[in-house]
Amino acid sequence: MNDAALIWSYLAEGPLLWLTATLLAYWLGDRLFRAARRQSWANPVLFAVFVLALLLWSTGTTYQTYFEGAQFVHFMLGPATVALGMPLYENLQRLRNALVPLLAALVAGSLVAVVSVLALAKAFGLSDVMMASLAPKSTTAPVAIGIAEGLGGEPTIAAVLVLLTGIFGAMIATPLLNLLRVHDWRARGFAVGVAAHGIGTARAFQVNETAGAFAGIGMGLNAVLTAIIAPLALNLFR
Repeated sequence: MNDAALIWSYLAEGPLLWLTATLLAYWLGDRLFRAARRQSWANPVLFAVFVLALLLWSTGTTYQTYFEGAQFVHFMLGPATVALGMPLYENLQRLRNALVPLLAALVAGSLVAVVSVLALAKAFGLSDVMMASLAPKSTTAPVAIGIAEGLGGEPTIAAVLVLLTGIFGAMIATPLLNLLRVHDWRARGFAVGVAAHGIGTARAFQVNETAGAFAGIGMGLNAVLTAIIAPLALNLFR
């Protein structure tokens, strides 16, 4: 037992262990997702979060130790976000054809996402730090963290809220849009991208390629607009 504890202590300090654990947890989540015939409730990110949280808790591993390995995946968020500019370029003509309704949807989605969460935070008496962390919850993680830091929020809290928003949005988007009888893949994808950023965009690509492309467009444009709206709305609520 002592030898096993020593071996684990040695391995736990190495970043390769936690990078492997992160990739393995997502792989298991993806296998579950495929076995469930790609149902939205079987979100692989949600499964991976639960597995990793249980592993860290059971081994007494701190987040700082874990992040030394996971930072390699975290680093790829930036290039992955920039790469979503490709769908924007490839669908430029289709974007121009639907420019007015898309801009209207973008403004409405960004405003509702920021104002609604700040109104709820104010009603429940949350602190200014929490409000600043909540404001950019519907943007992709690198952008949300930057916005939260600039507004005086806590980047770690902002990252968690972004993750929860994306998972929840990805899980309810397909059944909700089916219930509302929204059949235009452009509208479906754009709505998911604005509301649920990268995780929602990944889900949109799984459902339909056109929806995924417009989700990427919505996510990118929403990140820019939220960076403008969030500080203004936060000042009003403060």
